[in-house]
Parts: sequence; structure tokens; C-alpha cells
Amino acid sequence: MDKIITAIQERKKAPTRLTKNSKLFKTILNAIQDKKGDNIVSLDLKKIDEAVADYFILCEAGSNIQINAITQNIEAMVEMECDESPYHIEKGDTWTLVDYVNIVVHIFQKEQRIFYNLESLWEDAPRTEY
Repeated sequence: MDKIITAIQERKKAPTRLTKNSKLFKTILNAIQDKKGDNIVSLDLKKIDEAVADYFILCEAGSNIQINAITQNIEAMVEMECDESPYHIEKGDTWTLVDYVNIVVHIFQKEQRIFYNLESLWEDAPRTEY
């Protein structure tokens, strides 16, 4: 957890703001859905001054194998569709973070998502379920 927090805090939010209609946002969602990620939620952080990104996208995976499959699919599809690579990836067996600066993707196993409850930390952010 400390590595993930440090990785996010050490970089600056990009000056360009994204929307849910951006190619990057849609590609990430498609990549998660393609690998059967569950309980997909986006948090719009643009109006929160302390936020390190425009969006958090959170999802669940049933195993570390599925976490890896979702992570690899996000990387591959974003590279192919958007010609972008992640700024940083913090891999773990129960929680992986994929950081595209304006969008930070959190891929959890269910227990970890419940335990860390990021949605409650950013409860002021508009939330969209997919």
C-alpha cells in the first residue's frame, strides 16, 4: 500500500483535463470489460483540488491471474489505440495500479477493495458505475 501511495504522490497531475469521452478513458474501460473485470466504477476527481488525477477507475478481479490479465490488456489496448504507455505500474497479487497520469486504474481483488475502500476516501467525487 505504501508503494502505491508514494507512486501516486510523487508525480504531478497533467495540465490537460480529460473527459469520459476521451479515447484513453474509453479504451481503458473496454480493456477491463474485455477481460471480465467486475464492479467497474469511475470517480471524477477533476473538481477536487487534492486529487492527483482527473479520474480513478476501479474494478475487481477474481484472482491475481485475472488482475494480471486485465493489467496486460489495458497496457496493450492503450498502446495500440492511443499510442500511450503507463507513467507507472505498481503490481501486486491483490491490488495493481496502472497510472496514466490523468487516469489512475486500480485493479483489486474484492477483499482488498473492501479493505482500502478508496471510494469512501473520494466520496465527494461524482461516481459512475459500468
